[in-house]
Amino acid sequence: MAQGTENPPKSTPNGASGHRARLRERLLCGGAEALADYEVLEYLLFGALARGDTKPAAKALLARFGTLAGVLNADPGALKQIKGVSDASVGQLKIAALVARRMARSEVSNKPVLGSWQALMDYLAIDMAHLTIERVRVLYLNAKNRLLLDHHVGDGTIDEAAIHPREVIKRGLDCGASALILVHNHPSGNPEPSRADIRITQAIAEAGRPLGITVHDHVIIGREGHVSLRAKGVI
Repeated sequence: MAQGTENPPKSTPNGASGHRARLRERLLCGGAEALADYEVLEYLLFGALARGDTKPAAKALLARFGTLAGVLNADPGALKQIKGVSDASVGQLKIAALVARRMARSEVSNKPVLGSWQALMDYLAIDMAHLTIERVRVLYLNAKNRLLLDHHVGDGTIDEAAIHPREVIKRGLDCGASALILVHNHPSGNPEPSRADIRITQAIAEAGRPLGITVHDHVIIGREGHVSLRAKGVI
């Protein structure tokens, strides 16, 4: 054989390619819990780094942001502060977060919301639990409790200065809603309602009652879980 035409040496089973192959095999054969969180991040980062060890970056991301969800929902600028995390790496992480949101949303679309409550809570947790700002949404439902509109009302502290009960109800009338669910998050992580949360819930319920729009619930999302104001007897 002519010099220079030999096949290049293959990576050893103990090298980076061997590690990647073992992770892939565990992923494909081992089920949902086959990989630890840092290994999930390693695998996601493979797509941004053709060769080399992604474990240090994966572990650094978890150390900085605390959880897998915290990493996937982190601000791109904050992610890039971690050594070994490039724009391509951030893209890999963000597409994974987007896939998770789309999958969760598909579980609540075109289904009666009250009959798919856990799926709704899962979707809202994925979408809102790790936000660093307070966000308010109103889910407008038709007479069959199917989702008509997922409306982003605004960002900031929830009170009557930011959320006008009449405007919330007017939008419901405009889209033909029969009911609604208020949703907002607590960036502190603790989902327990404040007095302002309770006041605005009662004000919106009172505004909707004579016009035939029922407030089914007000759900507060936090990293520590969620709270239903209906379950607490507020509504």
